[in-house]
Formats: sequence, C-alpha cells, structure tokens
Amino acid sequence: MLQPFLCFFCLGEDGMFISVFRIWSTKMPNFSDLLSVFSVEQLKDISCKWVILGHSERRHVIGEDDQFIGKKAAYTLSQGLGVIACIGELLKEREEGKTFDVCFQQLKAFADAVPSWDNVVISYEPVWAIGTGKVASPQQAQEVHVAVHYWLKKNVSAEVASKTRIIYGGSVNGGKCAGLAKEEDIDGFLVGGASLKFVSSQPLGLICMLGLTLFYASEYTMSLACEMNS
Repeated sequence: MLQPFLCFFCLGEDGMFISVFRIWSTKMPNFSDLLSVFSVEQLKDISCKWVILGHSERRHVIGEDDQFIGKKAAYTLSQGLGVIACIGELLKEREEGKTFDVCFQQLKAFADAVPSWDNVVISYEPVWAIGTGKVASPQQAQEVHVAVHYWLKKNVSAEVASKTRIIYGGSVNGGKCAGLAKEEDIDGFLVGGASLKFVSSQPLGLICMLGLTLFYASEYTMSLACEMNS
C-alpha cells in the first residue's frame, strides 16, 4: 500500500487545485532512491498549483537544511507553481528565547533564493504545536506574525510585507481558531489532522467568510483547502 502524496486545494471561486508535500530541487534526476519524491515537471502535468516546503518533518526528520529548502522554493516558483513556505521553532528554541532568530534565519533562506514573493504564502508553524494538541496562544502567534511582517518590510520591501499572506499552523481546529482569527496579522490557517474530521472542521469554514485563507494539510499529506476572498 502506497502512502498518498497528493493534497487537494479548493480555491472557492476558482475551482479545485492540487498540491504536494515532497518535491526535488531541480528537474528530477534518475535516482532510484528518490521514489517518494516528485519533480515539479510531474506536478505541472497534473495541474498542481502549490507545494508545501520547509515543513518541520522535512527539516527535522528528513534533514533538509535552509539552503536546500530555499533552492527548492526557487525552482518551484520558476516553474510557475506557488510555495507555502513553512517556518517555526522547536520547543527548546522557544524556551531559550530564540524563536525570532530561528524564524528569521529560515525566512532569509527563502528571501535569498526566491525571485519574487508573488506566489509565496508564509506559514508560521511552531514545531512544538504540530500534532501535539498544543497550540500557540493568540498572543504568541500574533507576536511572531508581526515580527515576520516587520522582517519582510526591513529586508525585502514594504510592498512584499503588505501583500504576503502569513498563516498559522499547529494543532489548528475549529475550537482553537476563533481566538487566533481575531488577531490582525494572522491571515489564515494551515490545518493538519482536523482536516480529516469533517464535523470538527466545520467552524473553520466560517473563517473563510472573514477573507482568511485555509490550507488543509493532514499528516497523511492529503489535504483540502479553501480560500474565500473578501
């Protein structure tokens, strides 16, 4: 039985789109050990629109470093696909007061590599909150989102800082999103396991009415996402 690799994205007004989790950084080489990785060219053939890059599992389990993730982002964008750029700190790093340092370092790798931010969505995902049932408080999430906006303004441009969506991920579900959604700098959510629980996810659908972005991405790498423009 093969693990599914596709994530389905539904952009409410524009139809159904497909996204994936694992890609290679260039045109796919003929390596037999890359059977679980997909080339951007393959994804274009099936009309894929988005790729999730920098997720904690790829960073901390597979061992992808910032520069390699940036390289994948650049190639993905060059081929016309969008990038969901994941950043976030480990629990140890938060306890040591290194949250901003870690996130800014990860952001810099994207900024150094990507030619444009037009098709980039940033997802702040504190690693300690992914799949643990814990979730950052609205205040904790907001302070990081504010800092990311400021970093983009200072290091990229004010226009990019204003236009780039910064969403939150990390044990998001219908019961926890309401408080987070009230924060000014949280533009939407990257939803994990809750995407497989239709009833509990229904409240998240209401967030679309606020013009926020919902990307559903389960731990099984199958997802459904909705975006409703205000």
